Amino acid sequence: MTPMRLTAVAALLTLGIAGCGGTTKSSVTSAPAQAPASSAAATANPDAPLKQGLKLAFLPKQINNPYMTIVATAGAEAAKEFQGEAKEVGPSDASASSQISYINTLTQQGHDAILISANDPNAVCGPLQQARTKGIKIVSYDSDAAPECRDLFINQASSEEVGRSQLKLLAEMIGNKGEIAILSATANATNQNTWIDFMKDELGKPEYKDMKLVKVAYGDDDDQKSFTETQGLLQAYPDLKGIISPTTVGVSAAARYISGSKYKGKVVLTGLGTPNQMRQFVKDETVQKFALWNPKDLGYLASYAAAALASGQISGAEGETFKAGKLGERTIGKNGEVILGPPFTFEAANIDQFDF
Repeated sequence: MTPMRLTAVAALLTLGIAGCGGTTKSSVTSAPAQAPASSAAATANPDAPLKQGLKLAFLPKQINNPYMTIVATAGAEAAKEFQGEAKEVGPSDASASSQISYINTLTQQGHDAILISANDPNAVCGPLQQARTKGIKIVSYDSDAAPECRDLFINQASSEEVGRSQLKLLAEMIGNKGEIAILSATANATNQNTWIDFMKDELGKPEYKDMKLVKVAYGDDDDQKSFTETQGLLQAYPDLKGIISPTTVGVSAAARYISGSKYKGKVVLTGLGTPNQMRQFVKDETVQKFALWNPKDLGYLASYAAAALASGQISGAEGETFKAGKLGERTIGKNGEVILGPPFTFEAANIDQFDF
């Protein structure tokens, strides 16, 4: 499957990937408990044209995360298509409070929309609400903010689909038997925790009775900490058969450790990663299979959604539709969620067909 084909799949299939005074870069679920209180309570006009000159800002979990950079870069490219501009700003760490000062600064600068991958869904809520009182549209992506604090959530895939498919993928490779562990990002990351809940629920099914989850570890979306946590897991649980790391930073760090250790070929690793990060580990047989979606499409879709909000085409209400450039028409679902598409499995037979 080619990258173009993957984009087409994401566009056509809709079903219910990786975290203040930091560095800046420029231009580069389970169902929520309550519906978002849209700052665009006024009636939307689906026939309104996209405004030109819109200013968007991507606020990722952390700016030194390669996955997040791909998303923001694609978002900036999409903005150019509707004569807008987008930049990426954010902290160099993925702590719960590290995004707050950036939200405040972007609010003061008067951006039309802030697009955020929340490190903590509640920690950012107050500042985001303040931004909305100024007429700034809030779009969360990858990791949701509390739904009452944003207008839309661009979800890379159904949270249930991601969580269950990760567990199924690992189970297939270890024959549904043995001890397993999860290497997550931060303990408060909305997407990670939702996926893990679905993994645990899937694990409770009869077909996995011979599998046991022994530990959920947290690498905080930091390469070195994730590397060290992998080492710790393998030393603490000598009978470990597999690890799931649903974070691009974590899965590549875990693969790097395993590839140079005695555990290579003995412990199965899977998770969510980009092909360029994971290619060498697939080729040296450290990793058999892993999954993700196209992060370029995620950033592209988020950018068009923000533009539609800021232009008054949509308000964030369930059932509204908007056009997302090459990805076609999209429909807003329950609780302001827009789903990109299903996860895709990468392995030796197809990984060289992708470059991101």
